[in-house]
Amino acid sequence: MSIVITGATGQLGRHVVEALLQRNVPAAQIVATGRSLEKLADFGTRGVQIKPMDYSDPASVAKALQGASKVLLISGSEVGQRVDQHRTVIEAAKAEGVELVAYTSIANADTTTMKLAAEHQATEAILKDSGVPFAILRNGWYLENYTDQLPGTLAQGALAGSAGEGKVSAASRADYAEAAAAVLVADNQAGRIYELGGDHAFTLAELAQEISTAASKPVAYQDLPAEEYAGLLAGFGVPQPFAEILADSDLGIARGDLLVSGSDLRTLIGRPTTPMPDAVRSAVAAA
Repeated sequence: MSIVITGATGQLGRHVVEALLQRNVPAAQIVATGRSLEKLADFGTRGVQIKPMDYSDPASVAKALQGASKVLLISGSEVGQRVDQHRTVIEAAKAEGVELVAYTSIANADTTTMKLAAEHQATEAILKDSGVPFAILRNGWYLENYTDQLPGTLAQGALAGSAGEGKVSAASRADYAEAAAAVLVADNQAGRIYELGGDHAFTLAELAQEISTAASKPVAYQDLPAEEYAGLLAGFGVPQPFAEILADSDLGIARGDLLVSGSDLRTLIGRPTTPMPDAVRSAVAAA
C-alpha cells in the first residue's frame, strides 16, 4: 500500500506527511510529491518516497501515482488553472485503479457563491462523475490566513476586511492536515464528505480585539466596501484579480459561507481544534 500526497512541498502537504508519520504509517508507504524534489529532500532522508509531480504535466502525474493505493489531492495554488490540473490527477488515479482519492475542497461547497469556490465545485463534480472512489475534505479558512499577516496588521494598527459581522470557522493548517491523515488511514471512506472548520467561529472584530490584547497595542477592525478592500490589498502588492477574490471571500464570510456547523474536524482529529486566541498569542510572540 502507498499513500500519495500531491503538493507535498506546500505547507498543508508537509503537515499531512508529518501527520501520517505520527500515525505510524511506515515512511516507505508514503509518497510525497511536488515540483521541487529539493523541498522534499528532508522527507527522503526519513525514508519517505519522494517523486516529482507537476499538475500541468500529465506524464509526471501518471508516473508519481504508479502503485498508489490512496491519493490526497491537495488543491492547486494556480487559481484559474486548477480545474484542468485536478482533472489530470483524477484521470491518472482512475487509470491506476486507486482505492480512494481524497480532495481538499472548500467549506460549504454545495451552497457557497464565493468566487474562490468555483474551481472546487467543478473539481467535486469531476470526482463524482469519474467513478473513482472519493472522499471530500471541505476545509474552512486557515487561522494562518490571519496570523501570517500579523506584522502588517500590527504596523497599521488595524485589521481591514469586508466581512462585516459575519463569523468564520477557522482552524490551523495542522488541524486540517491531521484530519486528512485520519481519512487516509481509515477504512470505508468512499463517498464521505466532511465539512471541516474550527470549534469556535469568530468575527473579524473579535479577531482584532484578540490581536490587540495579545500585542498590548490597539488594533481595530476596519470594515470596508469590497471594492475599497480589494484596492487596499492591491496597494500592498496583491495582484488585482486575486485581491478581488479575497475581497469577495470576505463578502462570503459576511453571508455565512465560511461558517461551519457540526464537529467533523474535531471528531476526525480526536481533540479540540486550535483556538483562535492561542494561534494569535503564538503568532504575536513570534513576531
